[in-house]
Amino acid sequence: MRLNLIGPLQVITDDGREHAPNAPKIGRMLAVLALQPREAVPTTVLIQELWGQNPPRSAAKTLQTHVYHARRMFQEERVTAAGRNLLVARAPGYEFRVNDDEVDVSAFEQHLRQARWESRSGQLERAAHQVNRALALWRGPVLSGVPVGTVLAGRIARVEELRINALELRIEIESRLGRQRDLLPDLRALVEEFPLHEWFHGQLISALHQAGRRSEALQAYHALYGILQKELGLEPSADLRRLQAEILGSSAREESSGPLRLEAPETSRRHLSPVPSKRPRPTAVACFG
Repeated sequence: MRLNLIGPLQVITDDGREHAPNAPKIGRMLAVLALQPREAVPTTVLIQELWGQNPPRSAAKTLQTHVYHARRMFQEERVTAAGRNLLVARAPGYEFRVNDDEVDVSAFEQHLRQARWESRSGQLERAAHQVNRALALWRGPVLSGVPVGTVLAGRIARVEELRINALELRIEIESRLGRQRDLLPDLRALVEEFPLHEWFHGQLISALHQAGRRSEALQAYHALYGILQKELGLEPSADLRRLQAEILGSSAREESSGPLRLEAPETSRRHLSPVPSKRPRPTAVACFG
């Protein structure tokens, strides 16, 4: 079985059938549990997600009813092998007994961790493969179409930030492999999706410069300058101002030192807007095959 949280909420049975919980609260309960697989999630956390700060007196009993209906759904839909107990009571609450590869968010994080390790080890092709596998799991905004409470909202923000980390890592790996020119379409899409993310802009400007497209690189810089001035009253970072100067004087400098490279995202970035103000629609950059 598999529980997909990235995009619309889906329960995939062992034989490949798709099912979505009919009751929104059951879906939200399962999502909270699935984001902490094999851990006991306190009933207080589940109640907070489902009813907020002012739950009814019957909340604990109603939660038990939701657990009962979830178990019944697993059984009636033949989600997994008969006799496998997915949802168990464990103090101080409930535990969802699923493996990491049975929850898409957990699988995403596994691939991302592996990609980081491979990248640090200098195994760039393997790292690129792992980060692409992670991004291929992205079907759209986490739990799109599901009204969420405060617990899930915080955890969704974390997962969406990890997606940005994966996108940054992919760009860094591909750049180290000398594929900056191939990244241009994706970088253009990323600066549209994340207009206040300076590092994405910087990578686009740098890739255009290294491709010999100085006028487009300067246009991209001025576009970022206009966005930052309009939205925040700021100028681009010192790294980007130096890159602009490098482009303007590239003819003389490239002979002796080559074009300036921006630092890797793990060591230098000004990330002014981690996620768009609205939950984004799925885009072509969500997956890289």
